[in-house]
Amino acid sequence: MSGMLAGKRVLITQADTFMGPTLCAVFAAHGAEVIADDRPLADPALPAQLIAAAGHVDVLVANLAIPAPSTPAVQVQEDEWRAAFAHMVDPLPRLCRAVLPQMLARQSGKILLMGSASALRGMRNASTYSAARGAQLAYIQALGVEVAPQQVQVNAIAQNFVDNPTYFPASVQQNPRFQERLKREVPLGRLVAPQEDAEFAAYLCSPAANCFVGQIFPVCGGWAPR
Repeated sequence: MSGMLAGKRVLITQADTFMGPTLCAVFAAHGAEVIADDRPLADPALPAQLIAAAGHVDVLVANLAIPAPSTPAVQVQEDEWRAAFAHMVDPLPRLCRAVLPQMLARQSGKILLMGSASALRGMRNASTYSAARGAQLAYIQALGVEVAPQQVQVNAIAQNFVDNPTYFPASVQQNPRFQERLKREVPLGRLVAPQEDAEFAAYLCSPAANCFVGQIFPVCGGWAPR
């Protein structure tokens, strides 16, 4: 592996779920000092506490996920909607508000959201999840252009059909109906490997990617609109 993240302190949230384990392994292999935190961040006070405990943070990887609800829109109840936003949307600005002062002071830093392409293409029975993921992406776009003049880069990966245990466990992948869907809907014809996704994330968090500002990068095998 290259040393493109050598000397960088990288904080990865929800490190035991979604893309967390692969991100930790790949970032460490590229020389980063990885600070892995496994806790959900629905507690409003926890993001600031997490950043304070981490100390110096060169890169924040906001890896935020919950199992996706599949409720028809007319049946969505208030608790489902609130839970999705409490776990995936609300922690994001809290994390950014906590980590940005040190990055702005140094005129250096990166924030990368591991988001979802469900916000880029309509999906039936996914109104709650897609709305929360869309809010994440809108925040990243706005924040990215705001802090770019201070040499802090904020971007997002919007992924789908990436192999991970949260959304594509073995039981799903082995289902013949899912295999047919994969061939029908995904031009790539297979799931994106977790390593492929994490390598791209590592690149976006490296000095080689300093030119990207508030951008949303679909990683979904061609499923989302190009």
